[in-house]
Amino acid sequence: MSNRKKIIGLMGLALLTLFAFLCSIMFGIVQIPFLAVGDAFFAYDGSREQLIILTVRLPRALIAIMIGGSLAVAGCLMQAVSRNALAGPELFGISNGAALAAVITSFWLESTSLNVFAWSALIGAAVAGISVFLISSTGGPSMSLIRFVLAGATLNLLFASLTQGVLILNEQSLDTMRYWLAGSLTGRDMELFMKVIPYLLIGLLSAFTLSKQLNVFALGDEVAQGLGQRMLLIRTACIGAVVLLVGSAVALAGPIGFVGLAVPHISRLIVGRDYRWVVPYSALLGALLLLLADIGARFVLPGQEIPAGIVTAFFGAPILIYLAQRKERSL
Repeated sequence: MSNRKKIIGLMGLALLTLFAFLCSIMFGIVQIPFLAVGDAFFAYDGSREQLIILTVRLPRALIAIMIGGSLAVAGCLMQAVSRNALAGPELFGISNGAALAAVITSFWLESTSLNVFAWSALIGAAVAGISVFLISSTGGPSMSLIRFVLAGATLNLLFASLTQGVLILNEQSLDTMRYWLAGSLTGRDMELFMKVIPYLLIGLLSAFTLSKQLNVFALGDEVAQGLGQRMLLIRTACIGAVVLLVGSAVALAGPIGFVGLAVPHISRLIVGRDYRWVVPYSALLGALLLLLADIGARFVLPGQEIPAGIVTAFFGAPILIYLAQRKERSL
């Protein structure tokens, strides 16, 4: 595919994402006409529909765009760094590390505040990412790819088990956090979004900056080092960006699975293996996917909503099974 076609494809994805953004604002338990959406921004009169748009639907749609794009880009980084087709934030302990920190903080402080969840999730993601990095860097002169994968998978299981243990010990925490742990965009407001978005933007900017270097990982460490690339520094920067992206996403909506795993593969099917294109395509595809999942979550059960994370898992599980059955794992 030529660069011109790739640019046209990006523009098409951007338009589809914008259309899904408008649909996210318009459709739900309360149906809102298209003209009312424009009036909410340019002719505000305080009507019920306009209040729903500005206080509920708009923050929710913006959060879906940022979270979907961030998780997909984080998946690109993880798959490139580990050269593993099954790599993703939810399989390397970072999502569950963030969730565990939020659960422990809620149990300790006896708080159900989304702000408490947000900051504790960011800290938990950082601790998980640093732990994976340190474990995979021990026992040898440089970071081992095998140790990196094993450390992430092991910590992922450990964090998930500890999270369930804390919830079982405290029924109140289980009841209050069950919906958040399923990955939900319901009830998020613009204030929380504005607190977390700087970390998302830093993570996204870092990922776009590193996209050219990600192509080097496919060549192997020895070839890359021979080309003058500082592999440890690049790998560390990638893990730092993943921590910011995943920690912020979990802080806003809880752990949402399969977006970071599936979307990079879809992007590579469209534009090939050049991460200078895979990263921006993944950002838009991830945003589009989570917007559509959130819209679908409003209509699965009549009269009520289900968490968007359940919808993404429903469609992402077959992709995971397909990837697991493939003989080729290397990227």
